[in-house]
Amino acid sequence: QLQLVESGGGLVQPGGSLRLSCVASGSTLAYYAIGWFRQAPGKEREGVSCISSAYDSTVYADSVKGRFTISRDNAKNTVYLQMNSLKPEDSAVYYCAAVSVVRDYLDPEQYDFWGQGTQVTVSS
Repeated sequence: QLQLVESGGGLVQPGGSLRLSCVASGSTLAYYAIGWFRQAPGKEREGVSCISSAYDSTVYADSVKGRFTISRDNAKNTVYLQMNSLKPEDSAVYYCAAVSVVRDYLDPEQYDFWGQGTQVTVSS
């Protein structure tokens, strides 16, 4: 059974950067598409970015394009989300999730395995 653990969240000022990590255990992360999602209080969970299992294709939500970068290190069984130029509206709990086969990379309903989340707060 695949298990995911996120880390790297915290409090950062607007314009700052954070790097989130998603470490997998119980299976090989390379076999899965991995997505990053976020949920702010009172809002629905939304897709932020995804990296495919084959060819490492990447997808980004329009709201984070040019600021966030997703990458994977299969040797470490880890996926990263580098977040730059952070804005207050990026504040949320960030989750990583995994699925073997996915059609809509940013649809959370399609993902089977989830981490517990890590809080990101962007505030001065």
